[in-house]
Amino acid sequence: MTNLTIERSINQNTFHLSEKTLTALTGIMYEQQVEAGTYLFWEGDTADKLFYIKEGNVKQIKGTSDGKEYILNMFDRGDLFGEMSSFMSIKYSYNAVALTDCTIGVIQQKDLEILLWQHGEIAVEFLKWTALLNQITQSKLRDLTFHGKLGALCSTMIRMANSYGEEVKDGIRLTKKVKNGELGEYIGATRESVNRMLSDLRSKKIISQEKGYLLIHDLDALKDICHCENCPLEICRM
Repeated sequence: MTNLTIERSINQNTFHLSEKTLTALTGIMYEQQVEAGTYLFWEGDTADKLFYIKEGNVKQIKGTSDGKEYILNMFDRGDLFGEMSSFMSIKYSYNAVALTDCTIGVIQQKDLEILLWQHGEIAVEFLKWTALLNQITQSKLRDLTFHGKLGALCSTMIRMANSYGEEVKDGIRLTKKVKNGELGEYIGATRESVNRMLSDLRSKKIISQEKGYLLIHDLDALKDICHCENCPLEICRM
């Protein structure tokens, strides 16, 4: 296993929740089998649950008035996601859909509130978890807002390298196939626009593509384009 893979496995899953907290959460969650293509929740649903992925992959998407979809987050095995508030009723502003058949641990708000009330150290961890999720979201919005479509594309590829990359002789190879249209969904661009940007990056020998897999030859060049701030790996992730 490469150093990159080791760092990714440490930093990605569960956002640094301790074993004690994970054990406590396991004790209050109920298991749900979810088929690929099933929506865990829709925009407008009441946000009163957390979801822990035991197996599978889930994506969060946001629809726009003109029919476009943005991929906000990608979650894998070991990730915890969702929203809730003890002070007011809140609703989701996005959808979550299973990309594969999943085994999901569902945590009800009322059960979590009792757990946090009983264990102050777990409550502190949840504050840190919430802050980390906010940092991830803010960093993605920053890249989309301030550095144009090309900067956002480069930022997305860097995040993919941190989340799914493995070191090879010629650079970093993504272990998951990514279609150009899917890249467009991350940054709000058409597939044709992504094709042009990727073609330019290929001509400069920054990246290459083979059989649907992306190979990053010059990670520093991608960082220069998106004015990378070298965020920690737990923030610079999908």
